[in-house]
Amino acid sequence: MTSNRPASVGAGGGNAVASASADNCWRVNVRGGGNAGANPIDAVDLVSEESEEPTGSEQEEPSWISWFCSLRGNEFFCEVDEDYIEDDFNLSGLSSQVPYYDYALDMILDNEPPHDVMLTDQQHELLESAAEMLYGLIHARYIVTARGLAAMLEKLKNCDFGRCPRVLCEGQACLPVGTSDIPGQSTVKMYCPKCEDIYYPRYDLGTSDISGQSTVKMYCPKSEYQCSIDGAYSGTTFPHLLLMTYPMYRPPKCTDSYVPRVFGFKLHPSAYVNREQPAQRALPNSLDADAAAENKEQAAAVASQNATPAPMGG
Repeated sequence: MTSNRPASVGAGGGNAVASASADNCWRVNVRGGGNAGANPIDAVDLVSEESEEPTGSEQEEPSWISWFCSLRGNEFFCEVDEDYIEDDFNLSGLSSQVPYYDYALDMILDNEPPHDVMLTDQQHELLESAAEMLYGLIHARYIVTARGLAAMLEKLKNCDFGRCPRVLCEGQACLPVGTSDIPGQSTVKMYCPKCEDIYYPRYDLGTSDISGQSTVKMYCPKSEYQCSIDGAYSGTTFPHLLLMTYPMYRPPKCTDSYVPRVFGFKLHPSAYVNREQPAQRALPNSLDADAAAENKEQAAAVASQNATPAPMGG
């Protein structure tokens, strides 16, 4: 069923034009290729006779799921099978968590919007945010299934989730993890199965060879894209379940630790303790001051007794 209403245009602006394809009525075609107010006759003059028939790539537009997962910063997401989303059992309880649930679900599945729905730019932005939230919550459920684990394993093999920034882990591939399963609590983190610790997402900028002696791994301090992803979209269970399902991809735990040195000598554990003790003695607390005063009085009493001469015998 084809809608007779004009396609809604989002907040992209510029050369963004509404897509005329039935499966993209919810989205804005931001690929450029002309102004929205261009004359159709002028547009025809720009097309050569050899290219009158559209090619296969022009006929087939990517689905919303493929488009969303291909965006920069969404490398932590895998493509959820549409048949999984179409099963109402898998979406149980999500309608109460996501605003505009029905419209967001239609957008994800590339269903045509209703005839009587005309969205403003602001409403379209709200709907896009709701679709992203709904897909994230569906994604968290999907990646703990057999198909989802297999899809995320392929991304792990390609190091799509980044590498551990810890030097002694030697570039171990990481997995996304959330510190809470409740949306809005925290952003996604990277879990390293080698040191079993979590880190903020970082960009792997490759390696650099310095004077042919050692290879230095370079990382961007923090990824501005992945750090805005909700941690609930990965969940607290996923990385550990994947390593339990595929134990051959679990690396041995790193037992090495950094050893601080001064002029080439290892620091003794008491090195910092000896420097803290003078400071503690210089600033005694009230109990230490009272005990010191009492000890001083006792010492003065003992000294006075020893100073008293013994009585003379008759």
